[in-house]
Amino acid sequence: MIARQVALVVSLLLNVVLVYSLVWGEQGVLAYRGLKTFHDRLTSQIAELDEKNILLSQEIRLLQSDDKYVEKVVRNRLNYVRETEILYIFPEQKAHERPGVAADETKD
Repeated sequence: MIARQVALVVSLLLNVVLVYSLVWGEQGVLAYRGLKTFHDRLTSQIAELDEKNILLSQEIRLLQSDDKYVEKVVRNRLNYVRETEILYIFPEQKAHERPGVAADETKD
């Protein structure tokens, strides 16, 4: 009778330890959820980087083969103009510096 009670107590303690390690252990359910979240985040970052890589590859191909695209990029990024053109660059104005806008109208 006592041997049964000891075996029962030992098996209950073993079950408690196993349940604890299953839920809160290094390889438990909580650790798995954390790793799953981390995996999902990395997977989405990889997908975003793949899309960016494809776009950059397309731009490289265009820059290597399309003279009109090269001209467009140079004109937009470097503000180049043709000989017959005039380029006007206006400084950025803050809302309170714009004519007709009172200083208190720009505040929230």
